[in-house]
Amino acid sequence: MTRDNPSSGAPGDHHPDMPRGVIARFRNYFLTGLIVAGPVAITLYLTWWFVNWVDSLVRPFVPIAYRPETYLPFGVPGSGLIVAVFALTMLGFLTANLIGRTLVDLGERLLGRMPVVRAIYRGLKQVFETLFSGSGSSLRRVGLVEFPSPGMWSIVLISQVPSENVAARLPGQEEHISVFLPCAPNPTTGFFFYVPKSRVVEIDMSTEEAATLIMSAGVVQPNSDPQKKLAALAEMAEAARVANDSALAPQTAKVD
Repeated sequence: MTRDNPSSGAPGDHHPDMPRGVIARFRNYFLTGLIVAGPVAITLYLTWWFVNWVDSLVRPFVPIAYRPETYLPFGVPGSGLIVAVFALTMLGFLTANLIGRTLVDLGERLLGRMPVVRAIYRGLKQVFETLFSGSGSSLRRVGLVEFPSPGMWSIVLISQVPSENVAARLPGQEEHISVFLPCAPNPTTGFFFYVPKSRVVEIDMSTEEAATLIMSAGVVQPNSDPQKKLAALAEMAEAARVANDSALAPQTAKVD
């Protein structure tokens, strides 16, 4: 019985597997790194863009003598954002006082006399009060509606019940509810409609999870642990590495 020398075999026996194994390993590591670094990079980019956007809006209203770049050889990112947060906080503090409420009422009465401006202002005010109210429940519940055809279900954000004027003109005796159906992959656009309350199936899902599910077109499912995903990817990469190493290992054979 003799043992074959791996180096004496034909070059075509195992050398073609080496490029394939290296490429597969490189691809697995690259995808794992992309999944880890991609969300972090995009989040930092969007945060940086938002800070610069606020700075560009606020900086023209700040006197030159009070700008950090006047005394420093470089600009300070976020200085405009700090000024905006401080100004909005002070505005809220002043509005909570009697004098502030009087000035706000005076400004609202002034805007209420402008034909086009008052409709825009009232609509935006109601939207902001609804969205940023801590006690409000609008668009904080998620449900399913059979849309656009029977057997097809879409995710909707549940809003308020219709007003008495609208409810009186809706057909049937059943109570209706207003819902917003976001579109994929841009959840800021969609459809708003009234639907019978019994047709809405409320589900245990947050609005953030619903937005993520819609933006990813169902790729990212809710109630999934990112750490488990990373661990699974690492295990998959390690398994691929072990498989590639075993495929590249010299093979021995027994010869009579």
